[in-house]
Amino acid sequence: MLTISSVVTADAVSMTASSGLQEYDILVVIALILLLSIKEIMSASDRWNKSLECFFYIAIIPLLVSFVAIIIFKISEMI
Repeated sequence: MLTISSVVTADAVSMTASSGLQEYDILVVIALILLLSIKEIMSASDRWNKSLECFFYIAIIPLLVSFVAIIIFKISEMI
């Protein structure tokens, strides 16, 4: 009897588990803000060059895609 109730409880918990996006969405937003801020500061510096610009674009573009996906997910979650 104990085994059946634990299985039912495990099924109920797994049905209400989140997708896991809430754990990392704040990290994506913070990293995006930091990289955009650093890019703006560095672009005014005399050390700014094409390779540095390429590095920032390689880091920022995936974070922007993730940010848009998070926004779409949050909006669809509310609807």
